[in-house]
Amino acid sequence: MQVPPTCTDPLSEEGSLFKGLAENAMVGVYVVYQGRFLYVNAKLLDMLGYARAEMVQRMSLFDIVAHDEKHLVEAHLKRTMLGDISQFHYERKALKKDGSFIDVEVYCSRMVFGGQVALVGLMLDITQRKADAESAHLASLVYKHSSEAMVITDSNGVIITVNPSFTDITGYSLDEVLGQRLNILSSGRHPETFYREMWGHLAKTGKWRGEIWNRRKNGEEYAESLVINTSYNDDGSVRCRIGVFSDITTKKENEQFIWRQANYDFLTGLPNRKLLEDRLAIELARANRSKTEVALIFLDLDFFKEVNDSMGHAMGDELLRQVARRLTQCVREADTVARLGGDEFVIITGGLTDRAVVRRICEQVLQSLAKPYRLKDQLAYVSASVGVAFYPGDSKDQEQLMQHADLAMYAAKDAGRSQFRFYDVKMREAVRERWQLSRDLLGALETGQFELHYQPVIDLATGRIAKAEALIRWRHPDRGFVSPAQFIPFAEDNGIIIGIGNWVFDEATRQLVAWRNLGFEDFNVGINVSPVQLRGEGLDHRQWLQRLQDLGLPPGQLVVELTERVLMDVAPIVTEKLLAFRDAGVQVALDDFGTGYSSLSYLKKFDIDYLKIDQSFVRNLAEGSEDMALCEAMIMMAHKLGLQVIAEGVEMAHQRDLLKGIGCDFAQGYLFSKPVPAAAFTELLRSGLAGN
Repeated sequence: MQVPPTCTDPLSEEGSLFKGLAENAMVGVYVVYQGRFLYVNAKLLDMLGYARAEMVQRMSLFDIVAHDEKHLVEAHLKRTMLGDISQFHYERKALKKDGSFIDVEVYCSRMVFGGQVALVGLMLDITQRKADAESAHLASLVYKHSSEAMVITDSNGVIITVNPSFTDITGYSLDEVLGQRLNILSSGRHPETFYREMWGHLAKTGKWRGEIWNRRKNGEEYAESLVINTSYNDDGSVRCRIGVFSDITTKKENEQFIWRQANYDFLTGLPNRKLLEDRLAIELARANRSKTEVALIFLDLDFFKEVNDSMGHAMGDELLRQVARRLTQCVREADTVARLGGDEFVIITGGLTDRAVVRRICEQVLQSLAKPYRLKDQLAYVSASVGVAFYPGDSKDQEQLMQHADLAMYAAKDAGRSQFRFYDVKMREAVRERWQLSRDLLGALETGQFELHYQPVIDLATGRIAKAEALIRWRHPDRGFVSPAQFIPFAEDNGIIIGIGNWVFDEATRQLVAWRNLGFEDFNVGINVSPVQLRGEGLDHRQWLQRLQDLGLPPGQLVVELTERVLMDVAPIVTEKLLAFRDAGVQVALDDFGTGYSSLSYLKKFDIDYLKIDQSFVRNLAEGSEDMALCEAMIMMAHKLGLQVIAEGVEMAHQRDLLKGIGCDFAQGYLFSKPVPAAAFTELLRSGLAGN
């Protein structure tokens, strides 16, 4: 807008001085006359992205004001021009040429130039300042409300400030730690070298990350995950250090509990097979480096089964615990004593240069284990058969070392027990004997040497038989009954288990039809299925389902019993078969629950119907016992997942009563009946009871 001819240019008289000052100002300067820009300085042009010719006398002040703020500017402008106020100050948005907005702080004054009233404004770009302020505000919110503890110290570790979470975790308020060094939290667990290395790393890199044990105000130790970073001054000196930490005590305890469960035997507290294999691998590697030997001492208790059968499983478990304690007293501090399972133990002795050390250990083991065991008010006697193999003298690797020590142990047992034997190549004859048993197994199916026995499963609510588990028995023509524990591993190794498994299925379903014909229709039978059957071309689930249909058997009358090991290594073919059974209505039970490491996700994925609590948890069941708590937890978990629970190994009435009291659905064990042939089981069905 051109200045009217009758008006004097407001800047003409004081122009040179004003423009000189304005063009060198660090802020935007403008003059508005009759609503339009009469003058803008270079800083304002740069700030808004315009050329001078675009703004001066062509643009209104409202052209650079955000739409929702125009009323604010208009009100201030009107009051100023009327003389109500001489100046005003506010923050608003300024519209740039490219359409974007910046935050600005504006100072405006009413001034008179050459008798004309004009508005002189100063505009400061505060976009970064506002962003910094918002960032600082957010940082303050994070600092105050973060669940992680934060502590700021000077370069020497003296505390400057802490956030509320610091107080929540440590128990110390800001007033109590202000000016104190961080070592006020020290637990004393870590050596001086730990802290020297920490501060050395901080001095070098400005950062440190790790886990540390500290102590709360109340004296309780806790674990924290700590991250320390450093803020520097412009000259490179340390401004402060910022520590952020969280309490991971529960996490560490859970990890330790899970690790111990995975690596230690729950009964004896000794390393289990997994940890044994890890330690053995370490010892073999050390032997290779130091050119020494490693001895693997494999021992099996003699007459343990007799003690277990005559005195009960609870006393058998106590004997195993005593054996474990005695074994640990017979070895060197660096040696490892582990329990493989059952009554089998292993000792690893490394760094050997003289085999006489191993001989002395074996002699001490035999003498110690042969002493009587006090089991409540009774004495029990067992001995041990011990086999020893050496690496690298007898064996080339870990697997072969275990095999050769096992062979030596069987040689000691064959020699009359309570002895030890060093491995000798002649012991391979023992392998041939076991091979013969495997050969005999090949013809057992064709010659009708197998039979099924049935053990009842009792409904604890009614006390009546609800189910049965079919258990295979091998009547060897020369050896008599051979334990499934002896021949099932052979059957799995050579694939005979496929044929045996199909025979078990055929026999069990045939018997189910017979029982249905006798009127026992609301009844199902569980059959054990090996992992080998489920893999590869083993069990044909389509044929099984077709046979159920041909026999007129509802699929729900068949229960497939699996071990947790099956769910640990689920190949696609295994998944396909299990899901096919589920979809057809065949029920699935998870056997020996609690002894493996199956994930809860597997229980849902495969639609498990029953959990069978392993008998090891039932043997020592007593009010207030750890086993009682574990059983109750497993039952509660199963019911939450919609599963029913069967407790195995129930031998005493009080076990049954305790299980019933904590909501267990079914029970199975010698209290009700041993596994019996089909004819005897039919009589149990007719009575509806089983020694209840």
